[in-house]
Amino acid sequence: MTSTTTPSPHLAPPPALSTRRRWTVLAVCALSMFLVGLDTTVVNVGLPAIGRDLDVDVRGLEWVVDAYTVVLAGLLVTSGALADRFGRRRVFQCGLAVFGTASVACALAPGAGALVAARAAQGVGASMLSPVALAIVVGAMPDARERARAIGVWASVFGLSMAAGPVVGGALVEGVGWRALFWVNAPVVLAALLLSAVFVPESRAPRPRPLDLPGQALLALTVLAAVGVLIEAPRTGWTSPAALAGCAAAVAGTAAFILVERRRAAPLMDLALFARPAFAGAVLGAAAVFTALSAALLLNTLYLQHTRGFSALEAGLTTLPMALGATVCAPLSGALTGRRGPRLPLLTAGAFLAAGGGCLVGLTASTPLWLLLTASLLLGVGFGFANAPLTDTAVGGLPKERAAVAGAITSTARQVGSAVGVAVAGGLLAGVAPGALAAAARPGWLTVAACGGVLLAVARLSGRSPDSRHP
Repeated sequence: MTSTTTPSPHLAPPPALSTRRRWTVLAVCALSMFLVGLDTTVVNVGLPAIGRDLDVDVRGLEWVVDAYTVVLAGLLVTSGALADRFGRRRVFQCGLAVFGTASVACALAPGAGALVAARAAQGVGASMLSPVALAIVVGAMPDARERARAIGVWASVFGLSMAAGPVVGGALVEGVGWRALFWVNAPVVLAALLLSAVFVPESRAPRPRPLDLPGQALLALTVLAAVGVLIEAPRTGWTSPAALAGCAAAVAGTAAFILVERRRAAPLMDLALFARPAFAGAVLGAAAVFTALSAALLLNTLYLQHTRGFSALEAGLTTLPMALGATVCAPLSGALTGRRGPRLPLLTAGAFLAAGGGCLVGLTASTPLWLLLTASLLLGVGFGFANAPLTDTAVGGLPKERAAVAGAITSTARQVGSAVGVAVAGGLLAGVAPGALAAAARPGWLTVAACGGVLLAVARLSGRSPDSRHP
């Protein structure tokens, strides 16, 4: 069994910072989080333009999105451990530099292969931003109440970035072209590098976790194999040698990962956490929410631009109700979770996600615009209500050292969910003629609704754990 007495990555005592300095640190770190979330979804609305310019089919476009999310998911935990060991500001700035350089490479990509490779490099940089920046914020906020408010702001920025991606992307593609989706990152990265050098203090964990390189390699292999099968099997056939080999690699990788992690004194992931029903449910719920979001965005983009003839900007604007719903409801969810616990916000999130997906299960080529906008709003409200209670459920009742690992696992699950959502939606629509896209997308919208059902089940688990903070 995994030991629970390994050295924990406690935060080093932070230097005394003024209130203005602490909130400046939050602003700098939230800026990086906005970039990470934005680049998870901003590319979706530009996919048709990328496909036309680089002569890429839907399956290739799936890799343009998932190269980023798969690498990000695979490296999140290790990047956090590296920052604890070598310095959080140092790793954070390294992540900014890698992310910015990769963004320029994406903007200059001459073909699909170069673009996918550059997107994977973006994922490497992004993995050094999300968990590291959050650790910097927590370390800069010694007061528990102030820290809770800061994390609430953090969660709101992340939700806003994910939901706003299609709107921002549509405006950039329509006004400048798809390469602007990546050029826009460069000035933001430069600003974040400068501000972090001036305002962000360096910090390390006094007892950093040892690196788990075997676990890291197995996690990356397993995620890549599973997503690769979901993307490629619809083309090669589920019984083809390539698909069967991919399935075997995913199963073998999962088994090997569990075996290795159970035997390590300081594992990449503390598998004992999954014995808590509330935690296991939160991880499943996090994956389900981001599966629903990513699938909905891709289904919406391809349907509107290919079937309905919308421009990239018009397609992006149809997701504006989603962005508004997420922006308004994320802080409400955080406040409600703090007062009442995670169950009610999770029930709300699940109901709205299920309703949003259910609105479009009968999608046709002439579905009224008001119904599309209504579905977008319902999904945004569901997404906005989901993140805070899922995080609370995952870390509730845990000591600080285990809560940090639990949060990292939940973040990994979100990115895996994003990759799976894109793979599922793309698999349904790949090779489908524009006139048949609406019918082909219906199982995808049913999947989105089912993800809402998963959250409803997770809500029941959120109050069952004996070590939960909430009844």
